[in-house]
Amino acid sequence: MKIAFTVSGDTLEAPLDSRFGRAPKFLVYDLDNASFEIVDNEQNLNAAQGAGIQSAQKVVETGSTAVVTGHCGPNAFRALNAASVKIYTSEASTVAEALALYRDGKLSEAGGSDVEGHWV
Repeated sequence: MKIAFTVSGDTLEAPLDSRFGRAPKFLVYDLDNASFEIVDNEQNLNAAQGAGIQSAQKVVETGSTAVVTGHCGPNAFRALNAASVKIYTSEASTVAEALALYRDGKLSEAGGSDVEGHWV
C-alpha cells in the first residue's frame, strides 16, 4: 500500500506541508517494502486554478490509496474521494511523525474538506 504525504523536502524528516494542492512535493511511501519516492508537484505551487484537482490526479497516478496532509480543499477532496483515495489530515511536524501516527491508527479519515477552495 502506498501513502502520499505533502512535503517540502526530500526525506522522512522533512516538514509535512499543510497544503495539499499547492504542496511542492509528495513523498510517496510504500508500506509493503518500507521505501519511498519523491514526486514533484512544483507546477501546481503557483497555479492560478485547478491545483487541487491536478495534484489529486498526480497522487492517483502514483498508485497511492491514501493521502496525509495538513489541509484539503473541496475540489481536491472530491477528486481524491472519486478515485477512492482516503484523506487524513495531520498537524504532525514531519513526514516521519505523520507516518508513525498513521501506523499507530491515530489519524482519522477526513469526512470532507477543511478549507475553502483556492486556500493558500
